[in-house]
Amino acid sequence: MEAIAGSYITAFLLGIFSTVHCIAMCGSVIGALTLSLPAEVRENQAEMFPYVLNYNLGRLLSYGIAGAIVGALSSPLANFDGHAVLRYISVLVMIGMGLYLAGWFPKFAHMERLGAPIWKALQPIGQKLLPVRTRSQAFLLGTVWGWLPCGLVYAALAVAASVGEPVKASLVMLAFGAGTLPAVMGAGLFAGFLASIARAKHSRQFAGVLIIAMALVIVFWPMDHSGGHDHSVNHVHPTELERDVK
Repeated sequence: MEAIAGSYITAFLLGIFSTVHCIAMCGSVIGALTLSLPAEVRENQAEMFPYVLNYNLGRLLSYGIAGAIVGALSSPLANFDGHAVLRYISVLVMIGMGLYLAGWFPKFAHMERLGAPIWKALQPIGQKLLPVRTRSQAFLLGTVWGWLPCGLVYAALAVAASVGEPVKASLVMLAFGAGTLPAVMGAGLFAGFLASIARAKHSRQFAGVLIIAMALVIVFWPMDHSGGHDHSVNHVHPTELERDVK
């Protein structure tokens, strides 16, 4: 149970630490989406907020579905004592993403191509939903947006895969999505100001170092308070052994 809770916290912090990347990458996306809204909505933040919220709720739904899929795919390995392998893979992906975000490992961007076929299939559907005129339309467009290729999403999916169970993996991705909400929601409402912060080199490096540090904490943090050992196994008391021998 403690390991699962740790995965939720890790995913949420990964979303928080990815703020500058989310603003730089998704800020332009949600900026374009808000520009597609009617002028009377764009000019009133109280009117625009429900649309921005629905975009993001749709995005989180897609994250949850993706988490359930990787959880189902990874469950056989997790059931055969492969949990540690999945855990270290997630750590490596997080370190790679941290180095990429800091600008020290640009080749990590190639990983984002993994989701390109899915995005290519969904992108025409998203185009048909533009321009957005209703909140339900904004929600549907958000579900498409959630499949946009993104290295940070894949890092979160690696954490979700280490859980090895569809429902819990889905919750891990929802925790990650919740961590990204402040940045992406803010980008939709205050795009210009936040984008200038996200473009700052030191901001990206700081975020990258935080993600790497979190990955290293996962490596050295024990699986449970007992150091990873399972104490649920029934041990034979010495006196019982003596009786058996007699």
